[in-house]
Amino acid sequence: MKDETERSSNRLPMDESREHLMVKVARMTFQQELNQSEIAAETGLNRWQVSRLLQEARDLGIVRIEIVPRSPRRPDIETALQQAFKLSDAVVVSRESEQAQSIETVAQAAGQYIASVKSKGATVGVSWGRTMGAVAHWLPAQWSEGGEVVQINGTVAPIPGAMHHNDVAEIFARKADARLVPLPVPAIVGQRATREVLERDRIVANVLERARSARVLVLSCGGLSEDSVLVQSGNVQGNELASLLAKGAVGDVLGRFVDAHGDIVDAELDARTIGLSLSDLKAANRVICIAAGKDKFKVVLGVLRAGLVNVLVTDEATATFALEHAHER
Repeated sequence: MKDETERSSNRLPMDESREHLMVKVARMTFQQELNQSEIAAETGLNRWQVSRLLQEARDLGIVRIEIVPRSPRRPDIETALQQAFKLSDAVVVSRESEQAQSIETVAQAAGQYIASVKSKGATVGVSWGRTMGAVAHWLPAQWSEGGEVVQINGTVAPIPGAMHHNDVAEIFARKADARLVPLPVPAIVGQRATREVLERDRIVANVLERARSARVLVLSCGGLSEDSVLVQSGNVQGNELASLLAKGAVGDVLGRFVDAHGDIVDAELDARTIGLSLSDLKAANRVICIAAGKDKFKVVLGVLRAGLVNVLVTDEATATFALEHAHER
């Protein structure tokens, strides 16, 4: 008798067609965003009946659920990058998107990825630059909760017409309600002795120590040309640029100029550079590099070959170039 009563209570009412009821319940679920208890109370059904109707609506195609990634990705290339360069993760934006070659699309994907990393209450280190400025723009609000954001390399003077390349750490911190720890020194100074004095300063030394202890580091790498922020700001002079090119430099990481294998090309210039070193990057737990575009092909390859980063966010063209040259000596 009890079983018969339970079966009777689960029967759907016969005064409405089943299909009409499916549509009604689906609209209440997905348009009005009601939960199953609220729908049951409003329709006179029980939760089991609501759940059954929703499942039947999916099975019959009355309800279709479509997942549309905001940034089209290439999981096959991502896996290949991880295997070729021993990365812990990779994000590759597909060229099938009309905007895929734009750094803005890569920056948007990077913002989503950074927000997915568990960094609540942690110290996150960030660099600066045009690419990082774009990432800061696309970083969602409340991407993390609390903690602190520390700048990991010295900065440059403002450049006319260049937006948000110099206030990246501030934007990262503001969007997470985190404490900002700036590094108030130039990226490159005139003499080795000047760098040594500055790095012994209590405030600067403390910032660099915090940067070295960061759970996550987020950075980009720069191509080597007259358009470089370091060149335009005067941190690297014209004769120094020519010398770097002659020595085989392909770009910089945190202001440290490297060749196609990720090795420092000018020890004297490197000794005048303030910020985390390449050895600091190799020792860090998670280093996320965001870079894309033809002018970054060679420096991204060098960074990957040297094992300076373990997460890469890039576009399909840059990733393909890296894979094509991965095993060259």
